[in-house]
Amino acid sequence: MANSIFDKISNKTGGVRKSATWYRNAVASLGDRITARKLYNQGRINARPSLGRLNLFFYDPKTKEKLPYYDTFPLVLPLEGFRGGFVGMNFHYLSPMIRFRLLNQLQGFATNSKFDSTTRLDVSYQRVAGLSRVKTTIKKYLYSHVRSGFMRIDTQDAPTAVYLPVQQFRKRSASYVYGQSRG
Repeated sequence: MANSIFDKISNKTGGVRKSATWYRNAVASLGDRITARKLYNQGRINARPSLGRLNLFFYDPKTKEKLPYYDTFPLVLPLEGFRGGFVGMNFHYLSPMIRFRLLNQLQGFATNSKFDSTTRLDVSYQRVAGLSRVKTTIKKYLYSHVRSGFMRIDTQDAPTAVYLPVQQFRKRSASYVYGQSRG
């Protein structure tokens, strides 16, 4: 799709990896044109989450009445499967700058140095548990509560994806959730 949000930002880079500030400013320049639904409709949709890559999907938590807050459009890096679901890191629970820093740390788990559609992140809970701020991102997802397919985000688009303001928190604001992840 030549007109996707990821393509627009990638075209601005000329294929060169940029700084966190550059990505943040590029995403901000798109303004309010980015919504969860628009983004989802532009993506590569799979029936199951893509391991080793970020995934966006619509989710309705089973225990939402008990949760203090939750994200209905998580940006997740799957870590491990279990019967009926999977465990993953939801980057939306971190502020955009912290998401970018975490993504940079995870590059050490890349399967190659190309950082393109052939690159995956070879991660598991055990491998990432010691990284800074990871614990607040770890969530369980039940397939029976997934409300869409999984939009796969290739490695070259991950720096853009972590800055997109598409989180959909319920019960609390994004700034509140980011504050909780700092604590």
